[in-house]
Amino acid sequence: MADLKRELTLFDLTMIAIGGTIGSGIFLTPSLIAQELSFPVLILAVWLLGGILALSGALTFAELGGMIPEAGGVYRFLADSYGGLAGFLYGWVYFLVVNTGGLGALALAFATYFGYLVPLSSAGVTLVAIGGLIGLTVINVLGVRAGGVFSDIFTILKLAGIAGLLVLAFGWGDFSGIDLGVLWPSQDRSLSGALSVALIGVLWSYGGWQHATYTAAEAKNPSHTVPRALMLGAGVVVAVYVAVNVAYMMLLPVEVIASSDQVAADAAARVLGPVGGSLIALTIFISTFGTAGIYTLTAPRIYFAMARDGVFFRSVASVHPRYNTPAWAIILQTVWGIVLILFWGTFEELISYVVFTDWIFFGLAGASVFILRRKKPDAPRPYRTLGYPFTPLLFVGGSAWFVISTMIEKPAQAGVGLLFLALGVPVYYYWKRKAR
Repeated sequence: MADLKRELTLFDLTMIAIGGTIGSGIFLTPSLIAQELSFPVLILAVWLLGGILALSGALTFAELGGMIPEAGGVYRFLADSYGGLAGFLYGWVYFLVVNTGGLGALALAFATYFGYLVPLSSAGVTLVAIGGLIGLTVINVLGVRAGGVFSDIFTILKLAGIAGLLVLAFGWGDFSGIDLGVLWPSQDRSLSGALSVALIGVLWSYGGWQHATYTAAEAKNPSHTVPRALMLGAGVVVAVYVAVNVAYMMLLPVEVIASSDQVAADAAARVLGPVGGSLIALTIFISTFGTAGIYTLTAPRIYFAMARDGVFFRSVASVHPRYNTPAWAIILQTVWGIVLILFWGTFEELISYVVFTDWIFFGLAGASVFILRRKKPDAPRPYRTLGYPFTPLLFVGGSAWFVISTMIEKPAQAGVGLLFLALGVPVYYYWKRKAR
């Protein structure tokens, strides 16, 4: 019987952690954040806050990834800590909206920016988005090595494009024009409410480093490579995001950032003119296309693990006899992603319920460090969380605050996320009964 092959290196997993995080968020969300927090010091503070949460999460998940180096990553952490239902609900919402919704958003993003290079109608953008996902599916079905090489190449290319933007800002921008003096003026809206809404965009942008855990069953020496990749990847992303936001504000006033739908392109055009906008459009296309490729590679391992546990379609548990990939899991995810593209909401609506649902399980997974230390005190732990117990407490507390704030500030989107979770409960018991 065919099974998964261990072919991914530490470099591959680190590129997955970086490339799975840096997608469309850093190019699309700064304007949304500037609308909520119209002062540079608050904008930088919210990106640093998101970065601290991401780093604390990566340090926490590093212990879990070293201890449980199996396909599915976070799914397995939750199932081992809380039981099968918790793991299933994570995989359920990941398949139904979180990853497939993110994949659809990325597909529309790379198709839209491809349209800046080659003029497309609205129908053309949809066709390019769907065609791109199909192409990525073929690459990842052909082998985990092929998917890993794709991830490496496109992550390096996107980092090179971002480096070019930083060179423009620090070479021709004006740091002295960034006013760091004003914290929060007297306004009707509370600072806490504005921060919680702004954090939706920030945490959407920081999400993705956990994808390195999903392919642990195909990593070489996973007990060591998975923790290192998580920490390296999250650290690089935080540094890049803070630097990019400084670059935006060196090239554009905050009020222009808040009103711009193409912040990065407008910033580059400030120095290079129309050529700069085209170069940034190419960078964003590369970035979003590369991240979509990583999502196509990694998340199907969750559905594969669920199927192996008897709580998903049996065919999804199979491995291609020639390519040693979970081919049906990859294909099923793409089909559902295409369905979401064809029945689309707005970008803001999508990220609200996607991020809300995702961070419920992030918090639970972070707390599983405490549970597993009690349940399995003698289990091998090649890496132990730095700063335990404060690091995981920070991550779990931050996750809980964000989830509660989203329920207060965006109750409709939070309600949709909770509805998706509730729908998963009878589905889980259906699969369990069918397995028996």
